[in-house]
Amino acid sequence: APERWAGMASWDAGTKATVAKIPLLKTNAGPRDKEEWPQRLKEEYAALIKFVQLNKEKDSDWFTIASNKEGTKWTGKCWYVHNLLKYEFDLEFDLPATYPATAPELALPELDGKTAKMYRGGKICLTVHFKPLWAKNAPHFGIAHALCLGMGPWLAAEVPHLVESGKITHKEG
Repeated sequence: APERWAGMASWDAGTKATVAKIPLLKTNAGPRDKEEWPQRLKEEYAALIKFVQLNKEKDSDWFTIASNKEGTKWTGKCWYVHNLLKYEFDLEFDLPATYPATAPELALPELDGKTAKMYRGGKICLTVHFKPLWAKNAPHFGIAHALCLGMGPWLAAEVPHLVESGKITHKEG
């Protein structure tokens, strides 16, 4: 359904090609739905595994992530290589009560206050195109789609700027 991808003009071809290969989720359930949530969570993990495989195939692995037992709190690491140096950040988010109708607010807490493209607590500011695209594709989009369309492009746009402006420096190790 090409209609699904309408409104994606602001993403680069590589991102569009990748997100098109991430499986769409079928179960319309959020964390408060005790009956259907376990099935949705299985679909979330399947989509995340596929996304990681796609990234590894392109030698562009850039995050690790895991959830609490309930699948409501997610933590991990994400990284971006700029000028051959790897910049790594803690990644965290809670799924909103209205998920999957509402996208998760992805956060990089250690970057809080270092860029205008961020809300309090290190929540990344997504493009104006992200929310309408998510709304159009809910409940079929999941965490993997948010990482692909949100966090990946954000890191690519912001990390070089943060490095060049001296707001972040490379850590050895």
